[in-house]
Amino acid sequence: MSQRSGLVRRALRDESGDVPGWVLITIMTAGLVIIIWGLAGPALSNVFEQAISRVTSF
Repeated sequence: MSQRSGLVRRALRDESGDVPGWVLITIMTAGLVIIIWGLAGPALSNVFEQAISRVTSF
């Protein structure tokens, strides 16, 4: 039983597998931001310019 608990303790302390997962999540998130920004950027810019022109026309 003590050998099994030793394995469980080592498995709980071992976090070496977490780093690649976090790196993958970070890269995927950055990729999604770039894609969404590229698609929505021009539309958001147009909306902003229209709003500013309406405010300054008063």
